[in-house]
Amino acid sequence: MDINKILKTYTFRLSLTLLLILVEAFMGILLPLFIGYAVDGAIQRDFTAIYHLGGLGIALVLVGGIRRLMDSRFYAKLYIAMSSELMIDNPTEVSEKAARLHMLNEITEFMENQIPELIQHTIGLLGIAFIILSLNSYIFLFALAAGILVLLIYGLSSKKITTYNSAYNNELETQVHTLSQSPKNELQNHISRLTKINIQLSDLETVNFSLSWIVMIFFLLLAIVISVAAGITEYGALFALIMYVYQYIESMVSLPLFYQQWLRLKEIYKRISAF
Repeated sequence: MDINKILKTYTFRLSLTLLLILVEAFMGILLPLFIGYAVDGAIQRDFTAIYHLGGLGIALVLVGGIRRLMDSRFYAKLYIAMSSELMIDNPTEVSEKAARLHMLNEITEFMENQIPELIQHTIGLLGIAFIILSLNSYIFLFALAAGILVLLIYGLSSKKITTYNSAYNNELETQVHTLSQSPKNELQNHISRLTKINIQLSDLETVNFSLSWIVMIFFLLLAIVISVAAGITEYGALFALIMYVYQYIESMVSLPLFYQQWLRLKEIYKRISAF
């Protein structure tokens, strides 16, 4: 099954989705800055910046809402097209077909729900890093160091994640056959194996996520201390800087979770492409 060939037939529609995602991400980057302006304006009894913030918020909701309404219908159509291609004239056993149909659904759900978030997080991360650099170079250097540590934490566990996902998918491909023809003890063994792999993946994710947050908490504390030491006294400016720091932390902690999902889908893609 050639997934790339199917996706090429929807190039224009995918490009439109990407454009809307980029617009949404750009407006999201501007939001903390507009909040800072609005706070300073309100303190000085000038509400112009508040109107600008309200306009930006409404535009963000409209663009995001329109994209989601369009995408829910488009990706349903794409899933039907790919699943039909997967099922037609394919001699593979029903158990394996059923498992890969479920895996195919994971791919389309990732494209619909997580790729937009991934793009927004990535663009937001780059934009926020640039803004932090323009505001305080020392905080930027600490942000860079913290980000590298988080990437190392997840990079070191990538091999284990791939191994667990491969084992989990192997079990899924035999599930229908096991449920329909195997004795009771084999059914219990099958469920136990699936549960064990899920626990292993969950434990690994918990360790990685916890270590990443510890790194980022220290970075947040340093950012607050450095901001005050730098002599930033305007509440709005200080608030905007700390919000950007926190957004950086959220994006940096979230990106490796997308990486974990990508490792799983990479393994799935190899299986489906070999169909």
